[in-house]
Amino acid sequence: MLYRRSAATDPMPCIYGMGLGMTVRGEKRVTLGSDIHDFMPGQTLVTSVDLPVVTYVTRASPDEPYLGLWLQLDARVIGQVAASMDFLAPAPGGSSLGLTVATPDAGLRRALIQLLRLLREPALVPLVGPLVQQEIAVRLLTGEHGPTLRRLVMAGSPSQQIAKVIAWLKQHFTKNFPMDDLATQAHMSPSTFRQHFREVAGMSPLQYLKQLRLQDARQLMLNEDIDAGSAAMRVGYESASQFSREYTRLFGAPPLRDIRRLQES
Repeated sequence: MLYRRSAATDPMPCIYGMGLGMTVRGEKRVTLGSDIHDFMPGQTLVTSVDLPVVTYVTRASPDEPYLGLWLQLDARVIGQVAASMDFLAPAPGGSSLGLTVATPDAGLRRALIQLLRLLREPALVPLVGPLVQQEIAVRLLTGEHGPTLRRLVMAGSPSQQIAKVIAWLKQHFTKNFPMDDLATQAHMSPSTFRQHFREVAGMSPLQYLKQLRLQDARQLMLNEDIDAGSAAMRVGYESASQFSREYTRLFGAPPLRDIRRLQES
């Protein structure tokens, strides 16, 4: 996906899936929990799991618009490539956060440009595209983003267990269940699970669950034109007032006012 913005944008909560982003021109800021990441021209951002972030373009104008790209990564491809390479385990004590920002080397930049140039030859996209994406996976695994991705695919690693729980949460976030059930899924004690979850996702499991619910409710109200109470129930809230409070805290305005603002813009 290619992005162009002619002006700075308001902060926008959203979910970044597993992928690679690159800022070509302008500047962007991504916040994950209490961590702030400024995304400068020429830098790449990689997320190894689905993460609720707040993102906004901080520098753009009609004369010098923000330009960026996003490439969705396939965990299976990353895992297959990693399995075929002789890797040392990531150094102990490094960050386990599922988001990294780095300056790519010349090889990764060339591979991304090659992928973009394929748009001029649509007939070659299904044949050459997967090969270029495999090269991108190799370069990511061997570059600055490598430790984060390798933790994800190491069998039995805490990061891999947390990634499996996050994938389950995305499918079942509308249900109510004890948080300790997630620790059982990860084969960890509740305290150890919460620690590893925060290290990977930048927030607690409960905060992550709330973000999934609130962002899905926002899309329901915006796309299906349903009221806040109905959206709250569909995403798993039992209290409309609690939903409204938490929605306002995340999006900066009560549901009705926020949706009206989005529709007008």
